Amino acid sequence: MVFRRILVLMMGCLGCADQTTEQNANNNMESKSSVVDESGITTLRVRLSDGRYLAYRERGVPKNKCKYSIILVHGFGSSKEMSFMASDKLLDGMGIYLLIYDRAGYGESDPNPKRSVKSEASDIEELADQLQLGSKLAGVALIVPFINYKWRSLPDDLTKDDYRKQLCRLMLLLTCYTPGLLHWWFTQKMFPSATVLEGNPKFFCDKDLAVLKNTDGYQLFTQDGIRKRRVFDSLRRDFIVAFSKWDFDPLELSNPYTQNESSVHIWQGYEDKVVPVQLQRHVSKTLPWIRYHEVPDGGHLLVYDTVVCEAVLKSLLLGEDPPLYRPKLVL
Repeated sequence: MVFRRILVLMMGCLGCADQTTEQNANNNMESKSSVVDESGITTLRVRLSDGRYLAYRERGVPKNKCKYSIILVHGFGSSKEMSFMASDKLLDGMGIYLLIYDRAGYGESDPNPKRSVKSEASDIEELADQLQLGSKLAGVALIVPFINYKWRSLPDDLTKDDYRKQLCRLMLLLTCYTPGLLHWWFTQKMFPSATVLEGNPKFFCDKDLAVLKNTDGYQLFTQDGIRKRRVFDSLRRDFIVAFSKWDFDPLELSNPYTQNESSVHIWQGYEDKVVPVQLQRHVSKTLPWIRYHEVPDGGHLLVYDTVVCEAVLKSLLLGEDPPLYRPKLVL
């Protein structure tokens, strides 16, 4: 059997595992489908083992002619319609097939009431199996992955004065115990809302704010988006999974690729106000087997920078290590 290798680009997530998968052609034929909406737009989707559907779209070269198969996992508040800014010319020239899907509860994918860190990974595995993308995870690029302040080995001296830690704690309490009140606060118009919805400079650097003026990639973070209860509930479940206590600590992971047969990368913006660069540098120091890249003038929205997106692909697939993205100071 010829094993094809797949790669994953993850926006805002940290935690991965190497998994070998078996393909079942008969099951694939029964599980793939498409639907056409009122405007005539066709949505591709797969049916998972628990009955849920995941919707997806494709870019790049045809799947059966590609050299590399890449699954792109969008981040919090986004969808498969996000703009990963690598050019079609680069995708075609490198032979890249890019699969972008709606995570559970986002876009046109069904919600998962039992959502967990494990179910996120299982959804990716099933998606790869059913679309027959490959049998081995050849690499992962984590772009501005979030930090969960509940990871037990995260040093207190790095987080004790971080206002984001207290904000996450408050938001977690509200999302778990008073979701109705939180939904009202995010959508009411009597008082200024405390959300990051409309591009709050507290959470976005100047470069990020410039991006937000020209893209609707974060349309779910508007009051109109969150007013839809389905959208709000999806964001709420996602937030709870992300910032609740996990049953493992990513900072205690060992290198799953002992023979260097695969690679894991982290890309971080130095000016990121959502995920502090100091925490990401700590992750790279604690897990030296992860290849760490730092964009000197980049914020949180790195995926809207064509130069950075193409550098991510070349580093992941070709092993390139541009000096521009090497951190000048590592704690």
